[in-house]
Amino acid sequence: MNTSPLNPASRRHFIQSLIGLGATALATNSLCAGVKIGDSLPDLSTLGLEGSLPDIRGKVVHLDFWASWCVPCKQSFPILNALHKSYASKSYMLIGICMDEKKAEMDRFLKRNPVSFPILRDAQEKLANQLTPPSMPTSYFVAPDGRLHSVHPKFEGDTTRRAYIAIIEDLLKSVKI
Repeated sequence: MNTSPLNPASRRHFIQSLIGLGATALATNSLCAGVKIGDSLPDLSTLGLEGSLPDIRGKVVHLDFWASWCVPCKQSFPILNALHKSYASKSYMLIGICMDEKKAEMDRFLKRNPVSFPILRDAQEKLANQLTPPSMPTSYFVAPDGRLHSVHPKFEGDTTRRAYIAIIEDLLKSVKI
């Protein structure tokens, strides 16, 4: 049995297959594969992410994995942008993590779907290999102490928006001023 991690092309194909099959149960069970709830977030500055990494120390961090080919990702962007605008002044940092292989695909997507939150591209999939997002989009919420608080796969419109707000507001209670 081959136990090596998926190469980037295979991983991307696997994620696309999960989405195409609507494999919600499989995706939910995959949440335990990488960094687990309560574990420290990997040091993002060591993972070769493309873009400007904002200062996240002591903040509620929301990492949203997305790709230009993902229809629910496109649908999520207005809500993510609104959350960023509402909570950024309250020690909340939303960072979009783009999984596109080609920067040009990401740039085209962002031109059509502009946002005010920072976008980083995980072209080498180093962060994705550690967090193992089960589907696109997947959001990871990190407490101000740097530990993974929760994972939210999929995007289901207002239901997801309400869930994100509840998580953010709960985590903001633990921010030290």
